Amino acid sequence: MADVAQPDRERAEAAKKATEANTEATKKRLADERAAREKAQNERIAEQVKPTPTQDENDLVASGVYLAEHEADGSQEQPPGADPKKHEQHKLGTEHREARPAAGSTHSSYSTRTTKPQE
Repeated sequence: MADVAQPDRERAEAAKKATEANTEATKKRLADERAAREKAQNERIAEQVKPTPTQDENDLVASGVYLAEHEADGSQEQPPGADPKKHEQHKLGTEHREARPAAGSTHSSYSTRTTKPQE
């Protein structure tokens, strides 16, 4: 009977080693993929746009240097006089309009309750 248990034990150990090897290989592959994905994402971010003002510009201004123009940040240039907020509001239909009484109306047709001051 000892001979029968030996092959089962060996098969179980071999299966366990194969599972551990597969797990380790999968962990390594996932770590490599994650590192490649992070590297690609950081490269895309770095080459697209940088902050405006940059840290160097902030440091210069904090030191008292006047900067008339900022470094280009890589974003789409706006034509002079273009107001991006106005364009966005118009596009979204969210223009700000002030409520005004109807023409010819001298007072509101809605009356509120008047209260007497407490004595």
